[in-house]
Amino acid sequence: MQRYKYVAVGADGAKQAGVISAPTAVSARYELMARELKVRSLRERKKFNQIEITKKKVKALDIANLSRQLSAFLRAGIPILDALEAISSEVESPVLRQMLTELADQLRGGDSFSDAIATHAEHFPSYYPRIVRSAELSGQLDSVLDQLASYIDRDLATRQRVKSALTYPIILGFMSVGTVAIMVVFVLPKFAEFFKGFDAELPLTTRIILGLGDVVGKWGWAIGLGFAVFTTLLVLYGRTNAGRYRRSRIALRLPVVRDVVQAAVVERFCRILSAMMSAGIPIADSMTAAIDSTDNQVFTRALVPASERMLQGEGLATPLNQTGLFPGMVTQMMRVGEETGTLDNQLEIAADFYEKELSFRLDKMTALFEPAMIVAMGLVIGFVAVALVQAMYGIYNSSNLG
Repeated sequence: MQRYKYVAVGADGAKQAGVISAPTAVSARYELMARELKVRSLRERKKFNQIEITKKKVKALDIANLSRQLSAFLRAGIPILDALEAISSEVESPVLRQMLTELADQLRGGDSFSDAIATHAEHFPSYYPRIVRSAELSGQLDSVLDQLASYIDRDLATRQRVKSALTYPIILGFMSVGTVAIMVVFVLPKFAEFFKGFDAELPLTTRIILGLGDVVGKWGWAIGLGFAVFTTLLVLYGRTNAGRYRRSRIALRLPVVRDVVQAAVVERFCRILSAMMSAGIPIADSMTAAIDSTDNQVFTRALVPASERMLQGEGLATPLNQTGLFPGMVTQMMRVGEETGTLDNQLEIAADFYEKELSFRLDKMTALFEPAMIVAMGLVIGFVAVALVQAMYGIYNSSNLG
């Protein structure tokens, strides 16, 4: 028997949580249904030796393929439950298969597809569950799923391009760090022993380098431990709301990175908002989903009050323009769209433009980053080389060998 943690809603609407024992997750769900409970979440309660430090997630590419396949099934008139079962029988990923099985069980239990998706939100982009719920209510689930698949594909292509562009600079950076580490740990101590045999005053640069080598040799373990602790604390802080906001704020202040982040967020916001409006989803739900899609706390905190002002009748262009985060061209296009009744088309045009702009800015960033890494590596290694040459030249002169 396995033990499962559940969150459910009773007939009176009260929320309940607890643990239930059952041979399988399906059996546990049916037992809860027999108690007249509507299951919202059901997770296996694993033993201590079964706990996974990093929880496995469904890959974004699998989510895109799933969305596209579900869209095709729905357009063919096949019920979504049958579509999930058909897809589940063919997928190779065990994580995806388990999720699809649980989604199918929830649909059999009476949950809507959007409610089932919401209980597995960790596998989907942040904006996905809300868009699915709105699309389900408007009867546009098939077209919206297809649009979501296209957007996820586009987002993956952009991320892959960033990774490919940064691969060489990152390798170069690791080589730089490795070269300096080898010199400090292995080369400099040999030179220190060599210089001790001469009664000569070493230059300041040489003393700095030798002192660094001595500190690393004696306290390298403490430096490594301190760096590991600092990195861990920094990662944990970055997962908090304050940390995410600080990280977003820093990204929007860095000269070159700022342009890339702004283009990415604007393109994503306009794309999601346009897609949802084209599908006939109410503007309030469309704005909420578009805000969730930004994944940037600075934009999110500014867009929430802007959305409230929009719902009060101020329109979309003016509140967004006053945030100071959107380029003037975008807000001007929004204003034209509002005046002509073509806001969804104008947003799509803006999204297409900033998709190309993002590509250009990525090229610019990587073009600047690569020589910067080379220069930094040259400065560090050059400083060490000059320090050692100065010391040897000083010993040569002091020994009257010339």
